[in-house]
Amino acid sequence: MTPFEQTVYDYLTHLYGPRAGEVQRRVGQHIAHFRSASEAAPLAIAENQGAPTWSEKDQWVICYSDSIVNEGTPPLAVLDTFLQRYLGDTISGVHVLPFFPWSSDDGFSVIHYREVNSELGEWAHIQTLASHYDLMADLVLNHVSRESLWFVDYLTGSLPGRDYFIEVDADTDVSQVTRPRSSPLLVPISTRRDTRHVWATFSEDQIDLNFENPDVLLEFVGILLFYLQQGVRIIRLDAVAFLWKRLGTSCIHLPETHTVVRLLRAIVDEIAPGTLLITETNVPHAENISYFGLERLAKGAPDEAHMVYQFALPPLLLHTLTRGEATTIQTWLNSLPVLPEQCTYLNFTASHDGIGVRPLEGLLPDHERDALLELMHRFGGFVSMRSNPDGSDTPYEINITWFEAMRGTRRGPDPWQIARFLCSQAIMLSLQGIPALYIHTLTGTLNDVEGVERSGRLRSINRRRWQLEELALLLESPSTPTHDVFHALHRLLEQRRHEPCFHPNAPQRVLETPP
Repeated sequence: MTPFEQTVYDYLTHLYGPRAGEVQRRVGQHIAHFRSASEAAPLAIAENQGAPTWSEKDQWVICYSDSIVNEGTPPLAVLDTFLQRYLGDTISGVHVLPFFPWSSDDGFSVIHYREVNSELGEWAHIQTLASHYDLMADLVLNHVSRESLWFVDYLTGSLPGRDYFIEVDADTDVSQVTRPRSSPLLVPISTRRDTRHVWATFSEDQIDLNFENPDVLLEFVGILLFYLQQGVRIIRLDAVAFLWKRLGTSCIHLPETHTVVRLLRAIVDEIAPGTLLITETNVPHAENISYFGLERLAKGAPDEAHMVYQFALPPLLLHTLTRGEATTIQTWLNSLPVLPEQCTYLNFTASHDGIGVRPLEGLLPDHERDALLELMHRFGGFVSMRSNPDGSDTPYEINITWFEAMRGTRRGPDPWQIARFLCSQAIMLSLQGIPALYIHTLTGTLNDVEGVERSGRLRSINRRRWQLEELALLLESPSTPTHDVFHALHRLLEQRRHEPCFHPNAPQRVLETPP
């Protein structure tokens, strides 16, 4: 075996024991098909080959395909036009949130992984975006829509999906399972055989997949390679922390989950160097950075995620600027481990989801967290909850736009909203790592309360859909908050990308200040 083949075999042995050899053979088939297809029709991936590299010029935008729309034009084409017209090469990459056919959760309940939602565009639009920017796409691998063909197979007892899901007896004790939601974990399903209960971490429409079945893993190896063929350079492993389940455990961050991430890292490093894996794990800080695999550095180069989100940054920054207390965030920044050159953080203040408060565990006292939640309520936000093993609920995330969160301090609203907002972005942009700005941060968007009322989902408060003509008018009209925020951020981004001190691997030192 080559060193790569031995590595893959070792990972598969951990996952599947004596079945590892057969699974490895099928992984090899996927790789051979990828290489053959790439030679026949090379796409943007050819431009990315080489060791994973980044620089101070790397600055990304996060958005939905249809965050900006224009009647008569596919939203993906509108997005590309907007980015080139208003941001150009000020940014280097774009994270386009799930653009596949979906049934709920604004894209994260995927019906078909290899199709583009026809209401958004087609693969040609994705390839065009990838030719202009480093493109991040989601590999939604923990769960699938109950409208997917795999789940239809399960309902009818047909292959291949018949064994792709996790059945559990209704009276099974699942109290130890870590929950990110307050919805029931086990969902009753009427199948052709009888009523079964299946695992559903996030909602009754998002049914968890069974990675103990190697066929499921192989499906996602093929899907991952297909995305790379379309020009995707950065793969976001959505909700990966919950991937592997074992009754009697918390079913989060299990060793097998880390092994799956390491396997995917080995594959992309071998066949598409320059591809980046980023794990989406909205959990306490120490758990979050475990996906770097730093404990194995003594044995060799990093072998897990290239990047992790700085999930603790948004709530800590929010606390700092509304409380007027910087010691907590300084202490946290000083505690960050020194990363090897092949690893870095993704820094952000807002995303399509809420502002997670689980990352504050162990960093901020509960009474300070609760005061922050109360303030965000006063500024028009909401709080989403999650279930605990004892049946109680605790806060999971704050649902509010970042611009509205900067409305004031604990004393209430004040005239310094834009200044405070820009201060928050300047801090984020100055930290070690790669910055990513959510589209509604760039545009200083207000809370979309009507969107919440229409959808019934709290996260809709931060998912407004702009009409291109309306947004363009605001961006070109001095003295509007949208104009002032966008152009100030554009200047900051332009300055940052010309300063080598902002290289993601540049050393970082936090100066102590009086409390």
